[in-house]
Amino acid sequence: MDLRALRYFTETVRRNSFTQAAEALHVTQSTISKMVRQLEAEVGQPLLIRAPRGVQLTDAGRVVFERGLDAVAVVQGLQRELDDLAALSRGQLTVGIPPMVNVFFSPLIQRFRAAHPGIRLQVREAGGDVIERLVAEGELEVGVSILPVSPGLQLAAEPMGRYPVCLVATPDVAWARLKRPGLAALHGQPVVMLSEGYALSRRLRQCWEQAGVQPEVVAESGQWDFLLSMAQAGMGTAILPQPLLHRLKLPADLLVRPLPARELDWAVAHVWAKGRYMSHAARAWLAVCRLA
Repeated sequence: MDLRALRYFTETVRRNSFTQAAEALHVTQSTISKMVRQLEAEVGQPLLIRAPRGVQLTDAGRVVFERGLDAVAVVQGLQRELDDLAALSRGQLTVGIPPMVNVFFSPLIQRFRAAHPGIRLQVREAGGDVIERLVAEGELEVGVSILPVSPGLQLAAEPMGRYPVCLVATPDVAWARLKRPGLAALHGQPVVMLSEGYALSRRLRQCWEQAGVQPEVVAESGQWDFLLSMAQAGMGTAILPQPLLHRLKLPADLLVRPLPARELDWAVAHVWAKGRYMSHAARAWLAVCRLA
């Protein structure tokens, strides 16, 4: 079966138009019609019915369309792998980075662009849980999250660094007299934390459940500076990674205590799908980050 005919056919169905398919593929409409007729001749039955508002699939057409998409995807994947052999002289890469981690990546992005100017690098910002899902679904090749990754997603992970997670609150907080408060110090206490979709939020809830700790979550936000301001206002204890606190001008009246690493830390890691082809651009990104 002619792969080019399959491609023309699937594009026509996807766009519901011979004209739009021809424009997308940079050929004439007559070429599209000819290739679809050729495909129908090979199959031995009609695949499309021309309708006033586009095209309709026959039963055979639906089967050919579904299997044709798979075949075209395989060929396109092969072509991408072959194009990658051009020694990274061109290409595109999108890396998923959570907002709380992006403070580390500006110098790495500059280093990558200097080393590989032909590759168009883009950054997609989202919470760690969201990035893990996008990587697992194939929408992103590589991303950054917090260990351990979500179970069941079949992701590989490469640690970049481990950092303390700190409690931040006003001096009248219940754990103020403890030099090294643990998660148990938050039992029944008000806390402000990252909203759902952030890997650190997932880790906190897992640790609380395992330790039998039940804090009172009074506020959730995706903005770490807002969490800090709520802690300063006395709403509750904020739980934030130490590297972020180092980049902030913390008010002198706030207490900061690191949690014991055995209970919880902030382990930043790259993630990618196990067993899936990784482009040379993604491999080059990981190589640059490993040198940091």
